[in-house]
Amino acid sequence: MKEEIKLLIDSLNSVLVGKEEKVKLAVTTLLAEGHLLIEDVPGVGKTTLAKGLARCIDASFGRIQFTPDTLPSDVTGISIYNMSTGSFKYEKGPILNNIVLADEINRTSPKTQASLLEAMEEKQISVDGKMFVIEKPFMVIATQNPVEFLGTYNLPEAQLDRFMMRISLGYPDKEQEKKLAVMNIKNTADIGKVITKEQLLEAVAEVKNVRVHDDIVAYVVNITDATRNNENISLGASPRATIALLSAARAKAYIEGRGFVTPDDIKELLLPVLSHRIMLSVEAKMKKVTVDEVLRSCIRDINVPIVKA
Repeated sequence: MKEEIKLLIDSLNSVLVGKEEKVKLAVTTLLAEGHLLIEDVPGVGKTTLAKGLARCIDASFGRIQFTPDTLPSDVTGISIYNMSTGSFKYEKGPILNNIVLADEINRTSPKTQASLLEAMEEKQISVDGKMFVIEKPFMVIATQNPVEFLGTYNLPEAQLDRFMMRISLGYPDKEQEKKLAVMNIKNTADIGKVITKEQLLEAVAEVKNVRVHDDIVAYVVNITDATRNNENISLGASPRATIALLSAARAKAYIEGRGFVTPDDIKELLLPVLSHRIMLSVEAKMKKVTVDEVLRSCIRDINVPIVKA
């Protein structure tokens, strides 16, 4: 792993006490050129993680605070008529940044949520028939409150499928919360830039050199195929999920200093990469079966390949 990536992880861990594994998943998503969905109750550090990751990188940052009246043009930008010149001028939206924080994304309507689809998949947007390419690196970090909360909308399946990972931070224990409180009192809970955009792009390129054995590819395909043939699942993982799981595994191996992917990489990333892409059947919901339980059952009977370094 490059020294700069280690500094990035250490800097994030300095403000997110006790969330080392979640921080590692966030950086893994960044190196794999994916997007991250952080779902949890308010006040546990979702926005802190997103803003902290952006601050550590010498790249442009945009924030969208989603509300019920947010419009698609508030995301993508709008063309404004200039009376003095008699022409339209495009005012870019916050989506045309390297790191974009979509805060409380499920508080806005599905129409506005959908304005992110083209950007997240194609890394470009279209406004009034004109195409605008988003400069690399590009990552959307979305936060959302549980859907049971007032004033929230379920994210469409097509939107969820474009997030490489979904994570949940959870409450800190007493000692971790005490440390956070002391950091806040002493005003030390802050971080600065530790890696340039060029260094990050270099690391992203190196991730693509991590080897993936054919048996590992077959293992992942068998897993996603199993989700499509499980009686407890009404909507299984898509081919995009297969690619996302392999891409995330390469980034994880890179962070851990390996030049190859192992079956354990796949197993450890299974839930954060696939859980939000699965829709349980009505019968499974009635039996109160969880997505995590179903996913673990899907891999139980799949042969694990033996891959040597």
